[in-house]
Amino acid sequence: MQLDCYLNFDGKAEEALNFYAQCLGGKVSALMRYEGSPMDNKELPAAWKQKVMHGTVDADGAQIMASDVPPGMGGGGYKGFAVSVWIKDGVDRARKVFDALAAGGKVTMPFAPPFWGGHFGMLVDKFGVPWMVSCE
Repeated sequence: MQLDCYLNFDGKAEEALNFYAQCLGGKVSALMRYEGSPMDNKELPAAWKQKVMHGTVDADGAQIMASDVPPGMGGGGYKGFAVSVWIKDGVDRARKVFDALAAGGKVTMPFAPPFWGGHFGMLVDKFGVPWMVSCE
């Protein structure tokens, strides 16, 4: 089984995917636009034709997917969950990922050794997405 994260945005999916690719050391792939898709109809606002219908960031064998959700369809507004990333390459890389994701956002728990061991921190990124970053 593989469990993946799929985030919805109010028009900033491409910016978010590029940000996550940079933070996680990955690359954006499978970027599809609304234009030319079955969603490209008279109900789709013209400003949304170049928005992301689907996109993926691949990083170290993991992926995070996202799309822009047209107005009134429930994009963004994250509550009651967090994206969790476990960094296997050690504390230094985990701290770099944490600091990169926190840029422009808000740290809710500093990246430090918790009572259970390893290192752990929590943040809300500049797009409003909550994250937990941990390592051994």
